[in-house]
Amino acid sequence: MSRLSRVAAALAVALGAATLSADVPKGIETFDAAWKIVRDTHFDKTFNGVDWDAVRTEFRPKAEAAVSVGELRGVIGAMLSRLGQSHFAIVPASPDETAPASGGTAPGRDTSADTGFDVRLMGRDVIVTAVEPGRGAAAAGVRPGWRLVAIGDTQVGDFLKAVPDSTNDRLRGLQAWRLMQARLRGSDTSTADLSFEDAAGRLVTRSVERQAEKGLPVKVGSLPTMFVRVTDAEKKTPAGRRAGLIAFNVWMAQVDAPFARAVDKYRAADGMVIDLRGNPGGLAAMMMGLSGHFVAERKPLGIMKTRDNELKFVANPRTVDASGQPVAVYGGPVAILVDGMSGSASECFAGGMQSIGRVRVFGQTTMGQALPALFDKLPNGDVMIHAYGDFVTADGTRLEGRGVVPDEPTPLAREDLLEGRDRALEAALSWIDRSAERGKSR
Repeated sequence: MSRLSRVAAALAVALGAATLSADVPKGIETFDAAWKIVRDTHFDKTFNGVDWDAVRTEFRPKAEAAVSVGELRGVIGAMLSRLGQSHFAIVPASPDETAPASGGTAPGRDTSADTGFDVRLMGRDVIVTAVEPGRGAAAAGVRPGWRLVAIGDTQVGDFLKAVPDSTNDRLRGLQAWRLMQARLRGSDTSTADLSFEDAAGRLVTRSVERQAEKGLPVKVGSLPTMFVRVTDAEKKTPAGRRAGLIAFNVWMAQVDAPFARAVDKYRAADGMVIDLRGNPGGLAAMMMGLSGHFVAERKPLGIMKTRDNELKFVANPRTVDASGQPVAVYGGPVAILVDGMSGSASECFAGGMQSIGRVRVFGQTTMGQALPALFDKLPNGDVMIHAYGDFVTADGTRLEGRGVVPDEPTPLAREDLLEGRDRALEAALSWIDRSAERGKSR
C-alpha cells in the first residue's frame, strides 16, 4: 500500500509500441476491467470532475498497443492518475521481463528485507531520519542526519529526476521516499553499497546488510506481506513527569492487543504520546477501538462517504483493560506525532481525534492521502487498489489533498537529527507539562 509507486508505473508509458502482443496475456481485458471498476465503484459520480468515458477513449488504444506487461501497467497507471486522487494503483503479480533497467525496482524483485534505516526528502537532499538499533545500518555505522548520496553506482540525484517537480512538497517527498525504499530493499542477507555525507561533510561509503523485517507477519489478500510492530517506552517530560510513548507501524488488527497492554502500562502516567510518524495506514475501522482508550463517550470522529452510503466512525470507549478488568478510560493529555509519511488510517485517526479536541498533534503535515480503498484482482492477476470512499472529520474537514495540519508544527531539520534531537517529541512532552500545570490551577 504505502510502498506502491504510481510514479514508476507512469514512467513505463513512454516505452510505446505498435500492437498488442501475445506476451501481454489478457491485456485489453485487464485494461477494460480496471476502467470498469472505477466507473462502478468510485465514490464521486463525477469522478472528481474527470470525463471517465473520454479517458477510456484516450487510453484504450495505448493499452491495445502495449507489447509488455510493464507497459500495460504503465498505461493503466497513467489512466488512474487522471483522477488526481490517492489510493489508485496497481500491485504487480509478476515481473515484466521486457522492461528496461531503471532507477526503480522491477516488479517481482525480492524486497523482503530492508537496510534498517529510514529516509525523508528535505529540499533536494535525501536524509537519514532513523536508524534501527541492532540491524544492518546501525552495524555499518550509519547515523541519523547523514545525507544519502548514492546507491551503488547511481547518484541519488538521478533517482530524484524521476520525481516530477510539484508545488506540493509533501507529494514529492512521498514519491521520492517510495523510489528510495524500492532501491534500498532487497533479499535477506544481500548487501547495499551506499555512499553518504556524514556530519562533518565527508563522503563515506558503507556496505549495509539487508535483513528480514522484524515484527508479526500479516497477509491481506494479494498484497505483499506486512510486518506489524508495536513498541512503547517511558519518557520524562522537562519537568520530570512520566509519559508513555506508544508507536506502531501499520494499522492492522494485530496492533490492538499490544497497544492495549501499552495503554495499561502507562495508565497512571501524566500523559501519553502516540507516534504515527512513518505509519502509512491500513484498516481505518481500527480507529474506533483505539480511540476508545482515550474517549469516555461514544463520539463521532468522522464520516466515510461512499457513492450511495455514509459510514460513521465513532469512538468506542474501552472500559476494561487487557486482562478483562474494569478500568476508567485514560483521561490525561494525549499527544499524537505525525510527519509527511503518516497516511490513510493514521490521518483519519489523528484528524478525527483532533477534530473533537481530545488530542494535540505535533510534527509535520501528513500525506493528504486519506481515501478508503478496496483491492480487486484483475484478469491478468495484478491487484488494483482503488478508492471507494471519501473521509471527513467530525468538524467537516476533508483530509484528502490537505492532510492533518499539526497544532504545533515542528519542522524536520538535518541539524536536529545530527544532534540526536527529536523536536516533535520534545514539544509534545513540554505540552504535557503545561497541561499538568493547568490542571493544578483549576
